Amino acid sequence: MFRETCFFSGTASMPSTRKKKLKRKLLRRRPRRSVKLTSERWVEAFSEYLANECHLAENTVAAYRRDIVRFYHWLGRRDLAALSIADLTDYVGWLRAASLAPSSVARHIVSLRVLYRYLQLEGVLKDNHAELLGSQKLWERVPEVLSPTMVDRFILAPDASDPYPLRDRALLEMLYATGCRASELSQLRVGDIYLDDHFCRCLGKGNKERLIPLGKPACRAVASYLKKERRQLAGHTVEDAGWLFLSRSGRRLRREAIWATVKKYALRVGASPSISPHTLRHSFATHVLSGGADLRQVQEMLGHASIATTQIYTHVDAARLKRIHGQYHPRA
Repeated sequence: MFRETCFFSGTASMPSTRKKKLKRKLLRRRPRRSVKLTSERWVEAFSEYLANECHLAENTVAAYRRDIVRFYHWLGRRDLAALSIADLTDYVGWLRAASLAPSSVARHIVSLRVLYRYLQLEGVLKDNHAELLGSQKLWERVPEVLSPTMVDRFILAPDASDPYPLRDRALLEMLYATGCRASELSQLRVGDIYLDDHFCRCLGKGNKERLIPLGKPACRAVASYLKKERRQLAGHTVEDAGWLFLSRSGRRLRREAIWATVKKYALRVGASPSISPHTLRHSFATHVLSGGADLRQVQEMLGHASIATTQIYTHVDAARLKRIHGQYHPRA
C-alpha cells in the first residue's frame, strides 16, 4: 500500500502539548497564493515538500514527481482550481487508456491526493476533490513468477563472455535469495553482508531495517565476487565507499543498471521479456510459501508494512494449483 503523506513524521517523542501546537501550525492554511504559477515551479515546490516536510524516501519522491508531471501534461492550459470531480475522473480514465498497470494508476491517484492537500496548505485550493476519487483495485492480475528450474537457468546465465560474470551472478543470487527490491540491493554495503552467519541487513522503505537469511549458494556467489571482481572494480575509483555492488567505474551500481542486468540475462535464457528484478522478488515469496513458510515470516523478509500485501502470493500459488488441476485431472 502506498504512503499518502506524513505531516508529523519524527514527532513521536514530542510532548503531547507540543504535538498539538505543531499540528495546528501545519494544518493552518497559509495566505492564498495564485495557482497561475508555472507547472514546473509547482512540481519543484511539491517535490521539496515531500522530501523536507513529509520525509518520504528518495524513490517515492521521484515516483510522485513523475506522476504529477504527467498530471500537468494532461491538465494543459486549464485552471487546476476550476477542476471538478468529473474532470479528475476523466484524468483517471486517461491514465487507464494509457495502458498503465492497476498499481500505477492507484499510485497516480495517491499522488494527486497528496498534491491537492499540499495546495490546500498553500492556500491555493479550498476543496480537495481528489479525496473523492475511488481507489484502484490493485491486484487485477497475478504477478509473474519463474519456476525453480527457470530460476536456476537464469542465475547460471552469466559466463566468461560477460565483463563481470561473478558480480552479475552474485546480483541474481541475492535478488532471488533475499527478495530484495532493486533499490534495496543497490543500497547494500559490504558491511551489511554477514557471510559466516548467513544473513544480510537490508534497509527498506521508510528506512526500516530488516534481517534476511542467506542460503549457501548466495553466500558462495557473493564471497567469490568480493574476493575477485569487486577488488578490481573498486580500483577504478579514488575512494571505496563500501557499496556491495559496483559499476565498471567503481561507483554504486544503480537500480536502473540492476534492471538492465536482469533484462539481459532473461533474454539470454529465453525467459519472458517482461521479467524484472521484481519478478525474482515474486518468485522468492511464492517459492518460500509453497515450501511451507508462515505468511508472517514472509511478510517480515519482504518488508511489507501490511500482511494484506503479502497475501497476494497465496493467490499466486492457488492459481498455479488450478493450472495443474486443469492440466492433469481427468475430469477437470
